[in-house]
Amino acid sequence: MIDLVIVGAGPAGLGAAISAAENGLKVYILDEFVKPGGRLLGQLHEEPDGKWVNGIEEAQKLYDRAIELGVNILCGVSVYDLVKSQTGWCVYTTDKIIESKCLLLATGASETPIPIPGWTLPGVMSIGAAQVMGNVHRVKAGEKGIIIGVNVLSVAISRELQLCGVRIENILLPPPSLISGDLSHPEKMMEALLRLSHLAPSPLIRFGGKWVSPKLGARLYPKNGFKMWGIPIQLRKTALEIVGEEQVEGVRIANISATGTVIPGTEKVIEADFVCIAGGLTPMSELAAVAGCSFSYVPQLGGHVPLHNECMQTNLKGLYVAGNITGVESAKVAKAQGNVAGLSVARELNARTDRADEKINEAIKQTIETRRKALIQFNQGIEEAREALHHKFYESTDERLSI
Repeated sequence: MIDLVIVGAGPAGLGAAISAAENGLKVYILDEFVKPGGRLLGQLHEEPDGKWVNGIEEAQKLYDRAIELGVNILCGVSVYDLVKSQTGWCVYTTDKIIESKCLLLATGASETPIPIPGWTLPGVMSIGAAQVMGNVHRVKAGEKGIIIGVNVLSVAISRELQLCGVRIENILLPPPSLISGDLSHPEKMMEALLRLSHLAPSPLIRFGGKWVSPKLGARLYPKNGFKMWGIPIQLRKTALEIVGEEQVEGVRIANISATGTVIPGTEKVIEADFVCIAGGLTPMSELAAVAGCSFSYVPQLGGHVPLHNECMQTNLKGLYVAGNITGVESAKVAKAQGNVAGLSVARELNARTDRADEKINEAIKQTIETRRKALIQFNQGIEEAREALHHKFYESTDERLSI
């Protein structure tokens, strides 16, 4: 029987496989994509110290180390069911049924769609799809694009698209609706933008990001927006409709007030040959639900996440989680969480007995430190939210033990 099956070959899954295999465990990784690496594959950015991070190269390093340790990586395989057994877990895949003593879900996060009139036209895609096209497949999404949605993801990827030779005309807000919610509100989005001010090439924006309140910033925000890397980020304009006959031809936009109200008479059409919709990320927790995990809704972490503790253990014996399924954060945090999960599995299976608790505690501290040093925080209050989630885990565990 296999010691550990990992669903997801991203930074969390590969990191967990390496730490588990280094402790002598037999490990399998399953991923529905044709290549290992997960979200790392689309990443290409410059760190504050000037160092460029190439996600494909980082993924290759993790893959090479995992293979060196004897990890079996199966790509192009989907998992559709998980069943708890007397000896561990039965993992039902499109290839075969695999039995494992322990199971780790590192399924990552998915993009949240925002329906907009005209969004079914050819040439409309998610911001992540455009990123993968450029950074992985070396295909430009188009020549001139508009990004609808102002958030961490859209601003970061807009720069990557620019490096691919694509002209980003502007980044603006989606139209107000029940689905877009705060994403169409200038003041709320100003909070997200201020968290990115440290990345701006302009000293003025970096300085202002430290002192301007979101409410004041939204009211004083120029109608034509501020530019980052020459890309206008517009919080006082909204996309009303994507226009075109047989494919994208442009976006009909309008000016809005600081509270998100459309200003009549300001409508116009901006030409573009592709449009990216950026609605943010949410944890992919479907398999955890199938397994029977308890959940908690935590907005700071992106939505519903499986209840788990610092060691990445869920409320089900032998089932662990790591990476963006536990809350949307950076790839570095995901890898650190994977290391914790791999060590925790090794301890459970008695493969790690020498200084096991000490090593896990060191790995947990490293995860916290990595989080605090993260270049980008997707949401505010992540650290406090995780502490509350872990407290809830122990409360629920104590309640079950007392029944």
